[in-house]
Amino acid sequence: MTSIEQLSMAVRQFAGLSEEEFDLSSTYWEACVYTKGAYYNEHRSVCKYLGFITQGVFRSYIIDEKTGEEKNVFLYSSKQFIATFKSFVHQIPCDYHTQAMTDATMIRIRIDHLLELYRKSHAWERFGRLLAQVAFTIAMEKTEGFLFKTPEERYLDLLNQHPDIFNEVPLYHISSYLGIQGPSLSRIRKRISGR
Repeated sequence: MTSIEQLSMAVRQFAGLSEEEFDLSSTYWEACVYTKGAYYNEHRSVCKYLGFITQGVFRSYIIDEKTGEEKNVFLYSSKQFIATFKSFVHQIPCDYHTQAMTDATMIRIRIDHLLELYRKSHAWERFGRLLAQVAFTIAMEKTEGFLFKTPEERYLDLLNQHPDIFNEVPLYHISSYLGIQGPSLSRIRKRISGR
């Protein structure tokens, strides 16, 4: 299955677009390849693209000004949309870096093309609304996870959302995302595998 076919299937399932409605966008998408460590978007730059990951894993992270430590904020993997949403929607500088954690491929669309689709089609407007709802939900779940969930519950959520991530990225990145130290992650994994 080609990248555009994967994208078409995902968009149509996600927002209920017809094949004809999806075809309105077909000339706007471009395929991109990212090597491990390449940036999708950097801190203080403006996010101009919405991407759909066909293969690989990305992370959004901040750098603690006091310690210089990198802290992972969001993880994105295959079959997910990716953008620095606040920057993308408002066309303002990003608050964090978004970087490929593995070699990766995606297909992406520029903001001006997406806005044009919104003007042309109610179906694409619905896609944009649903995408915003998903982005908001992900941000809220991340925040509420730190407030209301144990590290083990956050680990299980991560496993559910990104089932293959443990085979693709180093554990220290997962520890950072979960907000725990490496030894704690090891204990959680051992406890869960022993069940």
